[in-house]
Amino acid sequence: MNIDEQVAMFLHSITHHVKQRVIRHNFQRSGETISYHFHNVLNVLMHLQDCLLRKPEPIPTNFIDNRWKWFNNSLGALDEAHIRVKVPIVDKLRFRTRKGDIATNMLCVRTLDMQFFYVLPGWEGSIADESVLRDAISMQHGLKVPHGKIDCEC
Repeated sequence: MNIDEQVAMFLHSITHHVKQRVIRHNFQRSGETISYHFHNVLNVLMHLQDCLLRKPEPIPTNFIDNRWKWFNNSLGALDEAHIRVKVPIVDKLRFRTRKGDIATNMLCVRTLDMQFFYVLPGWEGSIADESVLRDAISMQHGLKVPHGKIDCEC
């Protein structure tokens, strides 16, 4: 299988959030082949992340935009969002938000120019925000905050 087809299967999987059987049908390949090549492409992307992904630049102290004046020398802004999802009936209670929606809780960190450089999706909508942040920081390849780049008024 050529690299173009491997990347196409990978991108189709992650952009359309389809199951492996859909990829099997569309590309006429076995599940084992699809799984093997999906993980190969993912591993290559992980190894090339320093080349492919831009590192965030700190916000300058003399930045003129008033919306960002509180973030001097920080790398970006951290926020959480609830994304509506469809889940099996048995999981609906866990994913129900305080407003009654069925959603997943997603942690995002973005730069000044609205580029995301960290995303942690998949938490139940009812989970507390600090639990999601604690998980993001404690994961092996999770959110890493450089020394001196966090300002918290807790």
